[in-house]
Amino acid sequence: MVNNFKSFLLILLFGVSLHGYAQTDNQKKPLSEILKQLEAKFDIRFSYADETVKTINLSFNDDLSLEEALLYLEEKTDLTFNRLNSRFISVEQRKPNYNSSHNNLQQLDEVFIQNYLTKGLAKTINGKIEITPQKFGILPGLSEPDILQTIQTLPGIISVDERISNINIRGGTNDQNLILYEGIRMYQTGHFFGLISAFNPYLTEKVDVTINGTRAKYGSGVSSAISIENSNEIGDKSESGAGFNLLSVDGFSKFQLSKKTELQLSARRSYTDALLTPTYDTYLERIFNTTQLENLYATPGSDLQQNERFFFYDASLKFLYDINKNSSIRANLLTIFNRLDYDIISPNDSLVTTESQLSQRSYAGNINYNYKWSESTNMSAQLSYSNYRLFGENALTTQELTQENEVVDVGARVDFLSVVDKNLNLNFGYQFNEVGVSNLEDVSNPRFRSFVKEVIRTQGIYTEAEFTSNSKNTYGRIGLRGNYLDKFSTVLFEPRFVFSQKFLNYFRLELLGEVKNQSINQIIDLQQDFFGIEKRRWQLANTSDVPILKSNQFSVGLNYKKKGWLISAEGYIKNVDGVSTRSQGFQNQFQLARAIGDYSIKGIDILFNKQFKNFGAWLSYSYSKNDYEFEFLNNNQAFPNNLDITHILNFSTTYEIENLKLSAGVNWHSGRPYTVPSMSQPNKDTIAFDTPNAERLPSYLRADVSARYSFQVADDVFGEVGASVLNLLDRENVINRFYTLNSNSQIIENNELALGLTPNFSLRLKF
Repeated sequence: MVNNFKSFLLILLFGVSLHGYAQTDNQKKPLSEILKQLEAKFDIRFSYADETVKTINLSFNDDLSLEEALLYLEEKTDLTFNRLNSRFISVEQRKPNYNSSHNNLQQLDEVFIQNYLTKGLAKTINGKIEITPQKFGILPGLSEPDILQTIQTLPGIISVDERISNINIRGGTNDQNLILYEGIRMYQTGHFFGLISAFNPYLTEKVDVTINGTRAKYGSGVSSAISIENSNEIGDKSESGAGFNLLSVDGFSKFQLSKKTELQLSARRSYTDALLTPTYDTYLERIFNTTQLENLYATPGSDLQQNERFFFYDASLKFLYDINKNSSIRANLLTIFNRLDYDIISPNDSLVTTESQLSQRSYAGNINYNYKWSESTNMSAQLSYSNYRLFGENALTTQELTQENEVVDVGARVDFLSVVDKNLNLNFGYQFNEVGVSNLEDVSNPRFRSFVKEVIRTQGIYTEAEFTSNSKNTYGRIGLRGNYLDKFSTVLFEPRFVFSQKFLNYFRLELLGEVKNQSINQIIDLQQDFFGIEKRRWQLANTSDVPILKSNQFSVGLNYKKKGWLISAEGYIKNVDGVSTRSQGFQNQFQLARAIGDYSIKGIDILFNKQFKNFGAWLSYSYSKNDYEFEFLNNNQAFPNNLDITHILNFSTTYEIENLKLSAGVNWHSGRPYTVPSMSQPNKDTIAFDTPNAERLPSYLRADVSARYSFQVADDVFGEVGASVLNLLDRENVINRFYTLNSNSQIIENNELALGLTPNFSLRLKF
């Protein structure tokens, strides 16, 4: 079977005709004339010195959008186009890069769809989505950019529980996504226990999202690969910014220490422990919903006071050093922290009777060394460290409970990129990771303590060939990765491929496929672990109830693009084997089951997008069927996945005029499956359930709006004010339903609600 699959890949990439459809060259024009044409067409102004553009002549397509035109001009010239605001653009000579190896040999991803949904989103010919936060437009419900929220606007991507850092891609859980920050794997990605992205968008230069056809250099993550990178080039001048919204304050700075060194800093801190806002109240209600803490609030007749204190912060540092024209060093540090303190106080004597806390933090860092071996070969070496810790101390009852989950990931890798000729690149390398996971549980009454630590060492070798035709009409990439896992003494091979062909001028066909595996995922022991707020804990694969996840995926896509219209459709099939019931969050008859199975999903994602001069609109629709199959469960019959959302529909619009950006949108999807209790309840101590996941929640509907206005405060000082409302209609959306027994052995229906009407406001300065 494997040999047949490999043969298919070879035939696909090298047996297909590599004939490119040549594009007709326009007659060359002076750049000054092209800029005047763009000014008249888009009502903008370019600022430049005559000497900068007077000698440049090139062909130009009049049908390009503004973003496409700027990207094209940057690629064809040595100029940089910097947006000062929505109307004014400065044109400057591009600064030479001391690290010419990085500049000459980097893998450039050819963009074939610019403004994918909105400005700052692009689709490349290798199948990935590229997000550029610095050029980002506006999305409904966001007063300022949010990296992980933006990802969830893409077709086929959703968060079924509405948490920003819980991204479900083609039926997978969030832990099945490989999320990399500057090449470091992250095990925590959000603040407010998942409602806010933990990554600063004002320093982030590029975010790559790959759903299928992942590069062979990336291991793990059976659902997707998400790579977040800050600027990797030393700038011409210093740049800083600061701002606040109704949850936090933040700031960033990029400044040059010398011609060859730069330091990038960012920090953010919530003020919710000192000042309460409507946004905080809504978020807190969402987090406490159906948790152990909400049950305390709802206790009738209690004379106890419950006080909570919550805050979060994050900080990052990046150091850039161009040693000489052939070598450079890049170093990164990142920390993320959340903490909730929860006290129960007796009003009679004002003494704290119990003190509980829940904290979540991450430390991450790496150092990269790049060296240019020759004019055609570049090497990159990296050492990385990632540490995640979730700690809970629960003193809400007479039985005090302490829980801890910690991940330590130490890694090293070396990559080689060799340019064979202008059409063919070769990429190969080696990766080593040692991942240790520890779990602690300490109970006071009856006395019980358990501490378990496991380690897996993985070595990976990979190679990949990448072909691009002269016309950029044909693209092909084929790769193979081999992973050796010492704990299992096993080798797993992962073939991957991407093929893309443009035809009939306006169409592009895409074929993508991959095989992947994953040796770490998240499980739930009990639904009320860690107060029920952050109940998932990381767990390494073992030889019993948590096996290695193995996936295979294939997709076919067709894109049509002409005169501002984009129509895209992609069908896919995906299977993930080795799924543990403990990782799926069952709240029915399988909640305590320990079984192994798989899920299979088939679906199609469709997108209609139209860009006008100042107006854009898109409509996306996704259909999928996602089923579990567990041996010995449900009489060995398939049943709907807990994340099975059959229909997803999104409609959004954006409008820009002068310095004002407006956006509105509607999100709708069919309800999640859930399980109802049986009509017959023979045992009062437990709930007997009916057919698993046979019922559906009501449909989800949310309308969002947002607006941003930019202005100039002084010379080289620019401001921006933003406002947004999530769930403008304040619709009550049920996103989860489960059943429990109360003290009288009565069955209680619990409904987990999505965010209600959530306003936000932001003010920023950039200088």
